[in-house]
Amino acid sequence: MNALELLKQDHQTVAELFEQAEQTQNEKQKHKLFEQIKTELETHTRIEETVFYPKLEEYEELKDMVLEAYEEHKQVKTLLREISALTANSEKFDAKLKVMKENVEHHVEEEENEMFPEVQNCLSTMDLDELGQELAAAKKDKTRTARS
Repeated sequence: MNALELLKQDHQTVAELFEQAEQTQNEKQKHKLFEQIKTELETHTRIEETVFYPKLEEYEELKDMVLEAYEEHKQVKTLLREISALTANSEKFDAKLKVMKENVEHHVEEEENEMFPEVQNCLSTMDLDELGQELAAAKKDKTRTARS
């Protein structure tokens, strides 16, 4: 699968989980959905930071976008840690989840509308397919570690 399609699928999965979390009134269910969101985001950021972004850094015209993406990942990781540390019925849970959703949506929008078109200009279809295979393998490889 093409790298960009794989990443877009991840984006869609997370968007659907956020939507479900927003719509449920059941606190236990909301926390369960957060755990799924956390797992998806941790895996997604790990494969972007260990496979996708290092490849993009080879291209001068993509370097600034990649640096910004790393910074956006840092913000989301901070929110993931903060939400995970909250007590079960903290009044901050919904607010922090909403802020994280907004950060993720902003990041996805920039990736899909700005970065991905540039990536398509730099990498061949074959390169994107190979990168997609690397990303898929990295998703299964839990030993790879991303930047913190």
